[in-house]
Amino acid sequence: MHLSSSLKSKYTSEQLSAREAQRLAEFIAWGPAIFEASRLMLKYGVLDLLRDHDEGLTRQEIAEQCHLSDYAAKCLLEASLSIGTVLVNPDNDRYMLSKTGWFLLTDPATRVNIDFNHDVNYEGWFHLDESLKKGRPEGLRHFGPWPTIYEGLSSLPKEVQKSWFAFDHFYSDSSFPDALRIVFDEHHVRTLYDVGGNTGKWALRCVDYSAEARVTVLDLPQQIELMKANIADKKGADRITGYGVDLLDESQMFPKQADGPDAIWMSQFLDCFSMPQIVSILKRAKACMTPNSRIYIMETLWDRQKYEPATLCLTMTSLYFTALANGNSKMYNTEDMEQCIHEAGLEIETIHDHLGQGHSILVVKAK
Repeated sequence: MHLSSSLKSKYTSEQLSAREAQRLAEFIAWGPAIFEASRLMLKYGVLDLLRDHDEGLTRQEIAEQCHLSDYAAKCLLEASLSIGTVLVNPDNDRYMLSKTGWFLLTDPATRVNIDFNHDVNYEGWFHLDESLKKGRPEGLRHFGPWPTIYEGLSSLPKEVQKSWFAFDHFYSDSSFPDALRIVFDEHHVRTLYDVGGNTGKWALRCVDYSAEARVTVLDLPQQIELMKANIADKKGADRITGYGVDLLDESQMFPKQADGPDAIWMSQFLDCFSMPQIVSILKRAKACMTPNSRIYIMETLWDRQKYEPATLCLTMTSLYFTALANGNSKMYNTEDMEQCIHEAGLEIETIHDHLGQGHSILVVKAK
């Protein structure tokens, strides 16, 4: 197994004392309560308030300024002491923000993950057991009857949509500047297929970056309509077209051009499919390629992460795919992706690592 240096040190030998391991076991056992208490400390503004008072505040001051009863403040603050998001001065009973509380409050990735887990995943996690056994997203049914979350994106409650797209865009957007340079400066791409283009955000960045770029967004028909509405009247929208396709249907092919697309872009896309489905998609991509075409696969491969907390987020995201997204995909590692690429009759030309929030771009060509 390929592991980055930080993961090797973390995942190949025991890191904790017996007492630390016991505490972590209890932390896991009380995970749902820990999550909810911490989320409410954010929602009620308690952590914000403590950040602005280095000398700390008493429970009574916190309750008054956050409009909480003394009982509610007591429960949340005592729980947060055990969780580790606040500290207390025993001489004057003033509460202060801890380092963990500071990260919970200020780290953008953490905030996006909290909203994503609360609004999108929380109820669905209850059906993880069922989803793993059946290979279907059983946790999705409380939102609607769709076979995968992608068919239902346009019909999800607005708050759920907001958190889903914030999660999706946060991780990809930070990689876009590096990705644009790789695609357009290093490889001089003019025609590009944006596969699974969602709202057209990457397509807009492409036509803004390159005056020559012409982008075709490939996605589900209902998603293409959302994309068209989102890009309407935006700069370069006249160089973006949509192509409705259900890539789970193996009979549906990529559109063919006489000179082929220069690039086929797949950002955070292949992780939405099982490995056999990925092979099928890549084979159909290969069918529309010329010898000069390249596929750019941008993924957060969990084994290539520079910092271990990112790997934690990614391996947990795999369980979202199981319980809510589709029941059969995950956040893959390098070995998984290489296997799919080779089975599709393709090969990796180069890999660019550590882009944005931990992305890698695999540049792929036909064998």
